[in-house]
Amino acid sequence: MFVKSVELKNFRNYEALNLDFSRNKILLIGKNAQGKTNLLESLYYLSCLGSPRAKTDSELILWGKDFAKITALVLKNDMEKELDVLISPPKRKELKINKVKKNKSSEFCTNLSVVSFSVNDLLLLRGVPDDRRNWLDMAISQIYPAYLDRISKYNKIRVQKNNHLKDIKGNMNADTSLMEVFNSQLVVAGSNIIFLRLKFLKELQKFAMEKHIQIAENETLTTVYNSTVSGDIDFLQMDLSVEQIAHSFEQKLEERKPEEIIRAQSLVGPHRDDVSFFINGIEAKKFASQGQQRTVVLSLKLAELELIKQKIDDTPVLLLDDVLAELDNIRQNYLLNAIGKNIQTIITSVDTLQFDDEYLRDVEIFNISDGKLMR
Repeated sequence: MFVKSVELKNFRNYEALNLDFSRNKILLIGKNAQGKTNLLESLYYLSCLGSPRAKTDSELILWGKDFAKITALVLKNDMEKELDVLISPPKRKELKINKVKKNKSSEFCTNLSVVSFSVNDLLLLRGVPDDRRNWLDMAISQIYPAYLDRISKYNKIRVQKNNHLKDIKGNMNADTSLMEVFNSQLVVAGSNIIFLRLKFLKELQKFAMEKHIQIAENETLTTVYNSTVSGDIDFLQMDLSVEQIAHSFEQKLEERKPEEIIRAQSLVGPHRDDVSFFINGIEAKKFASQGQQRTVVLSLKLAELELIKQKIDDTPVLLLDDVLAELDNIRQNYLLNAIGKNIQTIITSVDTLQFDDEYLRDVEIFNISDGKLMR
């Protein structure tokens, strides 16, 4: 997979940008707050129509403008495609492939796959559960584009249920028939989400363990999926069907029904789940050093790259956002050596000092200043 060009209009701090890429290794050099991350974000958005940095699409539009547009020419499996997204809230975003309108986001999101690794990802273990859920959901969407639609549907039902719970808050004698309707819908949507999360984590863990042991020879990385649906049982250690997950979901909803009415919140489901990582059986979030935690995240990201490559039969584009400066020499070298020559890699950095001459030999370098680029 190769991004040949990208064009931005009113996206973040870019009023207008036209950029052509001719090599696999690309460096975007510039001081902080000049637009390096914004450029990577535009490519990430094209891959899954979402951003890890923005809560709403409105945040992506240049101040004072009423729309933003991202266009990219992408080479996938030797086929060239032009991807086009027009963002103009409150209207629905307009999607085009080769200038033909597409109504389904799942169809659009099959054309560009990326793996993004940023400084914020290094805080993945120490962050809140929502950070890990977002990482998991975005990673899964690279393989199963329809997954984000399921997340969106699930969240809409959950909001409706929460609004109803607020209406009957604390009233144990209230009519709960509408609540049961919402619960049935949540079980269907939520069970599919959990099933795909488990499938993804099981496959990811195999690659992550291999990557991790190459950096930390005496340390074994394992993963646990902490689910409100399963209670104390680790679903990852079981081979469950969607129907079996749904059965557990129904039981937990019934069990915690009084508590949900009292607290007026949906307390069971994938929106409350989390992921834990263990090094030699010890939870990394609580006991691992900063270096160990960064090794875990680095292993996960490289594993994500390998898994997506295997699933889509093509190599995703790798976006490295200022992450090298936060890694020591051992992890820097491991990352750069693990990338390989056939992976298009776009790296942002404040300078070229952390790259050796060998790496810079075949690199396309752009300097970014205040949303303007110079080759």
